Amino acid sequence: MDGYQKSGHAIYDIKYHVIWVTKYRYKVLRGQIAVRLRELIRQGCDARGITILQGR
Repeated sequence: MDGYQKSGHAIYDIKYHVIWVTKYRYKVLRGQIAVRLRELIRQGCDARGITILQGR
């Protein structure tokens, strides 16, 4: 059971699939905003021990 997390009563593997779509699909996540958001998401994941498997 390699790759699974274990607690006293359970063995688990949690995965999330996040899709971010703005209202009316406005193209707001571009340029410097997109770069900064990517940095913040990576920092938050690192602080919580979350592994990002794939990103665009």
